Amino acid sequence: MRHLTVPALAAALALTMAVTPAEAAPRRWAAAWGTAAQPATASTSWYGPNWSREGFARQGPETLRQIVRVSTGGTSVRVRLSNVYGTAPLPVDGAAIAAALRGTATSRPRTLTFAGRKGAVVPPGRELLSDPVALPVRPMGRLAVTLRFTRPTGAATFHHFAQATSYRAAGDHLADTAGDAFTDTSDSWYYLTGVEVAAPRGTGAVVAFGDSLTDGVGSTVGADGRYPDRLAERLAGRSLAVVNAGIGGNRLLTDSPEYGENGLARFRRDALDRPGVRTVIIMDGVNDLAEWNKPHQASADRIIDGHRRLVQAAHARGVEVVGATIMPMKGAALAYGPAAEAVRDEVNQWIRTGGAYDHVVDFDAVVRQPDDPDALRPQYDSGDGIHLNDAGYRAIAQAVDLATL
Repeated sequence: MRHLTVPALAAALALTMAVTPAEAAPRRWAAAWGTAAQPATASTSWYGPNWSREGFARQGPETLRQIVRVSTGGTSVRVRLSNVYGTAPLPVDGAAIAAALRGTATSRPRTLTFAGRKGAVVPPGRELLSDPVALPVRPMGRLAVTLRFTRPTGAATFHHFAQATSYRAAGDHLADTAGDAFTDTSDSWYYLTGVEVAAPRGTGAVVAFGDSLTDGVGSTVGADGRYPDRLAERLAGRSLAVVNAGIGGNRLLTDSPEYGENGLARFRRDALDRPGVRTVIIMDGVNDLAEWNKPHQASADRIIDGHRRLVQAAHARGVEVVGATIMPMKGAALAYGPAAEAVRDEVNQWIRTGGAYDHVVDFDAVVRQPDDPDALRPQYDSGDGIHLNDAGYRAIAQAVDLATL
């Protein structure tokens, strides 16, 4: 998948020529926030509504405001919009960025342009970078990215389990600072997959890659309680951002209509192509071995081979890789079983001792019960036997040796 960028010459190429950030400008761009893209999927009764299937501006202009916390700072900022799963061009008729205040309120918005224009059309299957805008950004600062749509977008490329709230308003509210019009909410992100900053040379990024346990399912919505968030807090002030490339339900080896392309297929786009990436932490495979995955349930050998391929791809790009063990799941009725547990144990033993990874972090050892190592410690269990709560995610973030990053 090729990325679009926005120097002045891109206007003459109708926003279809892809160039790298290094080609775009003589500055050091680094990922400050990011998420992984998914195809549109239906709302669920167990998680709540999302707007991906319907898209935006079906019955008139709409404005979308999304608030993210960046984990490193810089002097200028640009955003990455994704239409990688769109089947039609995505018309964005206006965009703005501002410091986020309380709720949906913001400071004075700065207009985001694309090749000097206030609007853009993102071709299907592509991503688009905005022009840089001068906006001082501090580590752990919150930014509000607002998009206006006046033409129907069709189904939206999005991220389902944001563990954060997005806001929608009818009409044109791109420049609103009060935010009172944004009364419709969703716990997913739409189109926005990256925020990048112009930072001092030497600033880099760590990408956390995996499934729902990286995505932070089970953590408190709106509290930045996922393990990558807590890791970012530990790294604050060290010129090293953390990007969360987890997708809830995602599998390492096989695609899912609900949870997106498999990890092997999306690894380059979601992890290795992030500007400034130095290290990737991989915790992946639980959905491949789980009992609910019977049609695609994988052996330990296949999962290990998948991990080897991720490591090889990272090393080919000069990126170091930290392997994280797969955590217990005994309390998850649809996931746990003797066959699944045997595979988990074998994969974890390979991660610990196989020597493929540059470093290993043993999340399993942190959260398992001492007298029942197939199960989570009760104080870390979100309630379903497999996903962690805020305390659990904080505990595994604390287990990462910062020197390995």
